[in-house]
Amino acid sequence: MKNNNIKAGGDYSIAQLGDPVLLALSVGFIVLFVGFSLFDLKGVADLIGTGFAWTAKVFGTYFQILLLATFFIAIGVACSPAGRAKIGNLDRPEMSTFRWLSIIMCTLLAGGGVFFAAGEPIYHFVVTPPAFTSEPGTAAAVSNAMAQSFMHWGFLAWAVLGTLAAIVLAHAHYVNDKPLQPRTLLYPVFGERIMSGWLGSVVDACCVIAVVAGTVGPIGFLATQMSFGLSELFGLTDGLGTQMAILAVLAAIYVTSAVTGIHRGIQVLSRLNVFLALAVAAIIFIFGPTLFLTNTYFQSMGQYVSSFMEMATMTSETAPAWWMKWWTVFFFAWFIGYAPLMAIFVARISRGRSIREMIMAVAVMAPIATTIWFTLLGGSGIYYQMTGVIDLADALNNFRFDVATLTVAQALPGGSFMALAILVLTTIFVATTGDSMSYSIAVVSSGHDDPNTFVRAFWGLAMAGMAGVLLYMGAGQISVLQQFIVITAIPVSLVLLPSLWLGPKAAYAMAREQNLIPQLSGATSAKGSVTLEEHSKVRS
Repeated sequence: MKNNNIKAGGDYSIAQLGDPVLLALSVGFIVLFVGFSLFDLKGVADLIGTGFAWTAKVFGTYFQILLLATFFIAIGVACSPAGRAKIGNLDRPEMSTFRWLSIIMCTLLAGGGVFFAAGEPIYHFVVTPPAFTSEPGTAAAVSNAMAQSFMHWGFLAWAVLGTLAAIVLAHAHYVNDKPLQPRTLLYPVFGERIMSGWLGSVVDACCVIAVVAGTVGPIGFLATQMSFGLSELFGLTDGLGTQMAILAVLAAIYVTSAVTGIHRGIQVLSRLNVFLALAVAAIIFIFGPTLFLTNTYFQSMGQYVSSFMEMATMTSETAPAWWMKWWTVFFFAWFIGYAPLMAIFVARISRGRSIREMIMAVAVMAPIATTIWFTLLGGSGIYYQMTGVIDLADALNNFRFDVATLTVAQALPGGSFMALAILVLTTIFVATTGDSMSYSIAVVSSGHDDPNTFVRAFWGLAMAGMAGVLLYMGAGQISVLQQFIVITAIPVSLVLLPSLWLGPKAAYAMAREQNLIPQLSGATSAKGSVTLEEHSKVRS
């Protein structure tokens, strides 16, 4: 790809720093959202709230079908002969398995998974989800509560983030020399028109706006959570000044990581995060309610599998509309909004891996690891709620998940030490999201996968700046931005939709090009009969 030869820090024209239409639309969104919020805070909240409710009602079932179809088709591709095809025309992976899995886990799970891991299971424990009939707060409600959390953060959520769309992008980029941009997902449908026209810029901008909205939320919520935690643990003032200081430190961490690239900052931060998460998990399991957590996991996983389709296909016709809107539809729309840029990131870090490895890592292994994490933190919270050590019913009914995380952490073995460790862990998780998304947005904006360091830093600082302005207005405005995610999922879902049939098609094309399966009658390989090793030499 021609643009790949342009190195960060080299000579750039204005055009190479970013697509002007994409920049105008995405930066314009940030300016307009903040500007209108400053002008009429309530008006913006009411308008987005109305759009949020309408989107959840009209498109909620479509979002659910999209995630279900993506998961099952992806698993089918992984099990097919095409699953052996290598991504990026490399015989060997660019990075070790541990580093690769660390980046996937930390980037895709992100701060949201840590933020909700303690509070969501307890919420479903004290407010029975509509798929179940157990009495709230009883032993029978435990596995149901965990199973519902697994549904929101499990196989479906992960599959849409980095399977079929990542396959389409990998084939288009590494074989056909197309840029790693969301518009490339539509190239097989629209051809060159989508690559060079204004429509492609609009597609990219919609996906960037969805990611900005989805990333600013966790950044802002982390600032409020850390401020509350430092106030409880060390007596610091829980106010705007502390929140802004935390935001500045967080931005410095993830911007530094983003500008140093995938093979340095992003990779180091992810590995650090994994080691810290493993240490926290080991302490919880060994010194916490070990038997309860073990039994809860197996029972909950069984409930998750047996009730999978019922939970995944529940609609507002069979469940309270408010519940669907704020839980299943909200989370599914959030993941859809992230999906194109996450797929870009997964395709970029998975060179040398087989399609089967990528799908199994993203859609199976990572969700299982997530369910274990939710059981350790959320299961412990349920145990302490049942035994009367804590009482989070009122806080969670008011959606105070920042309070839930710290309260559960303080009840864990080690008390304040564990609370501080989990706050640090959450910070690094959010930082890994910030750096990977700053990098991915810079890739989309620049049109090549080694974007200028200024572009990476700009997007990281822009998201931190937006979070800071919204915190100045009040944490409630960040919640409004979170609701906007559901609205942005509409155009993004249309970008993802063709991947349901283009993903398998691209996988089989790669397998034929690599001579792993027979050529179609009368067809020729896009690269002829070149071996993977020869591909690698050409690419390098």
